Amino acid sequence: MLKGLAITPPVIGRISIGRVVEKNGKRLPEKDDQFTITSQVQNRDGWILHPLDDALRKAGNSKLRSIPVRMLFNDADLNFRAEYSLFDRETGRPVCVGNGEMCKRVGDDGLAYLPCPSPDGCPFGKAGGCKPYGRLNVVIGDDDELGSFIFRTTGYNSIRSLAARLHYFSAVSGGLLACLPLELKLRGKSTTQSYRSAIYYVDLGIRPGICLEEAIVQARELDVRRKAAGFHQVALDEAARLGFGNGAFEHSDEESAAVAEEFYPDAVSVSSESAGTAVTGSRPSLRDKLERKAGALVEAAP
Repeated sequence: MLKGLAITPPVIGRISIGRVVEKNGKRLPEKDDQFTITSQVQNRDGWILHPLDDALRKAGNSKLRSIPVRMLFNDADLNFRAEYSLFDRETGRPVCVGNGEMCKRVGDDGLAYLPCPSPDGCPFGKAGGCKPYGRLNVVIGDDDELGSFIFRTTGYNSIRSLAARLHYFSAVSGGLLACLPLELKLRGKSTTQSYRSAIYYVDLGIRPGICLEEAIVQARELDVRRKAAGFHQVALDEAARLGFGNGAFEHSDEESAAVAEEFYPDAVSVSSESAGTAVTGSRPSLRDKLERKAGALVEAAP
């Protein structure tokens, strides 16, 4: 295994709520009230839809608000990884990633391991817009049982709901999370911050028409069939665990432009020839600016 490179689950498509559109020379995220399933290929108009998007819409309502899925792994934390993350707004590369206790931060002397007080208690994080960042890998359909679709989010509601549901379903099924018949659901809610307008987040549940007890029975039956066929789920989970731990950051350079335009749209501008590509200039690095801002905050503190 190539050291220093995180080996992540194979991705064959993306799941998003909305899309990125071009407005006044900038690519900006535009929220939606439904899922969109895309391939990993873009053209000038954006991400190309995956055939499953059309198939699921034809099977249900025109608005895609639920997706039948299975998990790849029995370990909840392998299916859904979430950390406090600070990205370089110009390149989309990770600068600092932490779990609220410890963080990994890229500096002039390389990678440093430091205490992580969470964004609210970290001058460096406050200055750079550190926020929760989650990645969920799920299996849709039966064409590729080890190929996954990835959903990325910085939303607190989605992160809380997905993390809780995955751990709860793993617990009640006796660790058979990868065998449960699940579905992603889009839920709406209003908050004070949304000024009573609906905001949408992703939740996880049992597929319609099946109660939890029936889902657990189906999971046990599938687990027996898989073991009889020689399917080794424990080994698969361990291979994934080793792969994630093989690199300093899960994030890869090829995702940089997508991260920058989706989560830091104010820092990304485009022309008609360069749609989808972050444009950078000869400006101070994000690290320099963050360190200056963090220093100023510390000096100004009483």
